[in-house]
Amino acid sequence: MWSVSHVNRSARALLESRFSAFWVGGELANWARARSGHRYFTLKDDRAQLRCVMWRSDAVRLPTEPEDGMNVRCFGSLTIYEARGEYQLSVKKLEGEGEEGLWRLAFDRIKRRLETEGLLDPSRKRTLPRFPRAVGVVTSPEGAALHDVLTVIRRRAPWTRVVIRGARVQGEGASRELADAIRVLGGSGEVEVLIVARGGGSLEDLWAFNEEPVARAITECPVPVISGVGHEVDVTIADLVADVRAPTPSVAAETAVHDRDALLGALQEIRPRLARGLRTQTQRRRQRLEESARRATRAVRSLVGPRRVALERRGNRMASVMRSILHDRRERLGSLAAKVEALSPLSILGRGYAIPLASGARVLRTASQFQVGQRFDLRIVDGRVSCETLEVREENQD
Repeated sequence: MWSVSHVNRSARALLESRFSAFWVGGELANWARARSGHRYFTLKDDRAQLRCVMWRSDAVRLPTEPEDGMNVRCFGSLTIYEARGEYQLSVKKLEGEGEEGLWRLAFDRIKRRLETEGLLDPSRKRTLPRFPRAVGVVTSPEGAALHDVLTVIRRRAPWTRVVIRGARVQGEGASRELADAIRVLGGSGEVEVLIVARGGGSLEDLWAFNEEPVARAITECPVPVISGVGHEVDVTIADLVADVRAPTPSVAAETAVHDRDALLGALQEIRPRLARGLRTQTQRRRQRLEESARRATRAVRSLVGPRRVALERRGNRMASVMRSILHDRRERLGSLAAKVEALSPLSILGRGYAIPLASGARVLRTASQFQVGQRFDLRIVDGRVSCETLEVREENQD
């Protein structure tokens, strides 16, 4: 007699050895996610149903959770869950039927979420710099997209500096690498515009550019972003949130930089504007200078006027004081002059007196100073008279 465990184990071994992995399609129902990360669901058609399990290691590769009622196809193998004796399909891969299946469903879900937040609003798109001096490129260093971008920039604007930040563009973890590269290069201050590029592929191949980390890094980038992902028919979330969407990496490079003819044309356009601008600036500065000069003149007048009046008043008072002082001094001088004149020998001579002068202009004052026959000069008011002593007579002063 067999035990129940023996029966289920033998049935499982027989079933797994009899059937290799295969694809099976049907309508999905009762989708459930366990705490362990495993997914449990049922596949059914109009006559039967099949219990299914998808282990966590396989489920992490799903782009999104499917919805009940979807038509899907599963790749897996038949087995028996021995503990319950339940017959089930162990699913390794699950795809939605129809155009791009689960990938399209995941794309639409992310797009609706970002639209709700306003990240797809055209009003938030920024204008690209017309002639950037440095362009940043985020892509795979080994991909053809980088070669295309560099070729176009060298041909159109060889003076442009190109700064490259490499990142994986496909596979698990690629979206995080792309988001980090966008943040680092965009925030470095070394570039004026950023190109996010990748060559063509299926929606699954391009999926890294549809994930939220990349979308949010683009919207938070401090410089404008050009998305050049895939071919013209490919549209990614990165295209929708970028400031400019280019159908290919080459077109992204053409959009980022203009060629020599465009630069020459811009210079021709700038010349008359510069001339007008210089004239306008010169006129404005002249007007400001003239106004400043007028204000300065008024300010000087307002300061000098009262001081000039005060100085004039002080000058008038000083002149009056000086006139008074001069008048007093003149009168005193006249009085002194009169006194000096009264004491002057010439004044005495003017009254009829004369002064005898010996040789050497010595004044002869007394009779004893005269000798008979002595010659002397007699100083009178208007000249000298030569004299000779004939006789000396002394007179008693009593």
